[in-house]
Amino acid sequence: MTLTNELLQTAIDASIEAGKAILEVYNTDFDVETKDDKSPLTEADKRSHNVIKKYLDKTNIPVLSEEGKHDDFSTRKDWDNLWIVDPLDGTKEFVKRNGEFTVNIALAEGNTPVMGVIYVPVTGDLYFASKDHGAYKVTTKESADVSILIDKADKLPIDQNRDKFVVVGSRSHMSEETEAFINDIKEKHGDVEILSRGSSLKLCMVAEGSADFYPRYAPTMEWDTAAGHAICTAAGFKVTQYETEKPVIYNKENLLNPWFLVHR
Repeated sequence: MTLTNELLQTAIDASIEAGKAILEVYNTDFDVETKDDKSPLTEADKRSHNVIKKYLDKTNIPVLSEEGKHDDFSTRKDWDNLWIVDPLDGTKEFVKRNGEFTVNIALAEGNTPVMGVIYVPVTGDLYFASKDHGAYKVTTKESADVSILIDKADKLPIDQNRDKFVVVGSRSHMSEETEAFINDIKEKHGDVEILSRGSSLKLCMVAEGSADFYPRYAPTMEWDTAAGHAICTAAGFKVTQYETEKPVIYNKENLLNPWFLVHR
């Protein structure tokens, strides 16, 4: 097994085991804490983080997780590779119990995500990609060898029979700039379907071909997007900064993302 395969296997195994830990909490009457930034935190976030860290620590590649200790940039800037992890992306959706939450695990080389795994615990949908393999989607509740998963999976993007443009947006955030973007697309392409999804599922929708654009003109953090960025790139899409149209980069001093657009 190549190093790429080993790392992708580790990330897939970690995401599915983390998904099981999340569902154990999801099916209980769980408590919700509030973090300093006013975002919600549950026992599921913590359990998922612990499961993932146990897997990723074995790779001897540093981990930048939303729920972990964040090393100073003076240390991080010297990292050649790093894992970027959101143990439970879409905690608001988790609290609402609508199923639209994910486990996000990305591997970055320098400032660029080159491998991504996104797992949807409720449905078992697993999106995974690396620059060596391409991007795939498969539905599974149990992990398996990467080669077996690829054999069962659909390669992304999946052929879609659509007759209208689709723009996907956040279920929780819709800025004036996003509305202006949608209006501009309507002028160019006529009838546009607007879909809302929680968490990194929006990036997955573009990668799989069920949406044409995902404008995110509102705040996100690196761990919200790194895995989806890698998957979109491997599927032939771009994740570009709103103002410069340059690729979004990672492991920055400030871990806040710029506004961005996911597109062909």
